[in-house]
Amino acid sequence: MADKFDYDLFVVGAGSGGVRAARMAANTGARVGIAEDRDLGGTCVNVGCVPKKLFVYASKFPDIFEIGNSFGWSCDSVNFDWPALRNNKNTEIKRLNTIYADLLNSSGADLFYERAVLKGPNTVALGGKSYTAKYILLAVGGWPYIPEFPGSDYALSSNEMFFLERLPESAVVVGGGYIALEFAGILNGLGVSTHLIYRGQRLLKSFDSEMTEKVELGMRAKGINIHLNTEVDRIKFVRGSHDVLLSDGSRLSTDLVLYATGRRANTDNLGLHKTAVERRPDGSIIVDKNFRTHEPSIFALGDVIDRVQLTPVAIQEAIVLVDYLFGNAAQLINYKNIPTAVFSQPEFASVGMTEEEAKETSSGVSIFISDFKPMFQSLSGGDDRITMKLVVDRASDVVLGCHMVGEHAAEIIQGMAIAVTAGVTKQQFDSTIGIHPSAAEEFVTMRTSAR
Repeated sequence: MADKFDYDLFVVGAGSGGVRAARMAANTGARVGIAEDRDLGGTCVNVGCVPKKLFVYASKFPDIFEIGNSFGWSCDSVNFDWPALRNNKNTEIKRLNTIYADLLNSSGADLFYERAVLKGPNTVALGGKSYTAKYILLAVGGWPYIPEFPGSDYALSSNEMFFLERLPESAVVVGGGYIALEFAGILNGLGVSTHLIYRGQRLLKSFDSEMTEKVELGMRAKGINIHLNTEVDRIKFVRGSHDVLLSDGSRLSTDLVLYATGRRANTDNLGLHKTAVERRPDGSIIVDKNFRTHEPSIFALGDVIDRVQLTPVAIQEAIVLVDYLFGNAAQLINYKNIPTAVFSQPEFASVGMTEEEAKETSSGVSIFISDFKPMFQSLSGGDDRITMKLVVDRASDVVLGCHMVGEHAAEIIQGMAIAVTAGVTKQQFDSTIGIHPSAAEEFVTMRTSAR
């Protein structure tokens, strides 16, 4: 690399994608700097999937205690300590931050705990000092978005939900995506009277409609009050409570209002105006297939480019980019058949095409469905159910999509994603021997198409 630059690569943002890129580039012998003005690990580690999954675990214990009696356990006297959960979560996140710092330092990358701002195509400023780099990578992620309306200042974002001083007795959650459904399940599971408000006709609108209907039914069965085709018109703070006026004229009095209406690229005040980097109207950065922006020396990946906002995707993008810049450009990323999970209650996971998508691209589709009560509910008479669905191209017998609602959906679909990515056929599913007794075996025992 040319010595006229301080660094071969300077990474702005130490989230999952930025950290992976910095470590891998440093391991090639490149001189790497990385700057982060918040906590290491980005959204996922600090205010996203990791702490949220911990909260999901906590919120499931009441159901376990209730079922416990059926299995011979006496669970009649239990207490929940919100500060203990919150503080233990903080300790775990601090531990993960230390691990990220150790990984970066051991790789040889220079870590700066400061805000980095672009000063030009090859220059970043940190505090009062500037550094030059042959390549600059923007991996600054996203930030929760709350639309402006009367009283919107009273609404919290998902960021604040992880640090509440006390658990509310009631809550209103606004949104119909991952974050809204997951927090609605968490709050409800922890005993909070929970309302979910969504302006659309159905939850998780980009997923298979039949399966998202199962999610909605399961959430309602657990006591979550769901209001579809509804918006919040105004929030007032009256006598220590939030008065929420809805578009249908009704009112809700609640202790807390959470807005989970999406995240936007965190590109404000980054100094982009001093470069040729171009953004979309929502602030996300435009890149080509190699993650290069309109400024040839500047690249971007992860949530900030708004392709697929998932941590494993950002990590794979980092692997591909570093190989492109410092390797032999052999690594690839395929945005098709990306598995994903929503840790709602009930849990939902999916890989491949929805039924609607398959019918648009295939001349003939067969749908296989299994809906049943899990064995865990057999002694208690509980209402939880599992639904599994395969979407199959009739001509080639290739499985186009695999979807599941119910316990352990994410763990099961991860394995199914390997098969779907490899082009598995329905016949290969049928010829696979199942593990008995398990829920997963249903995927290899569905013989008759539902339609």
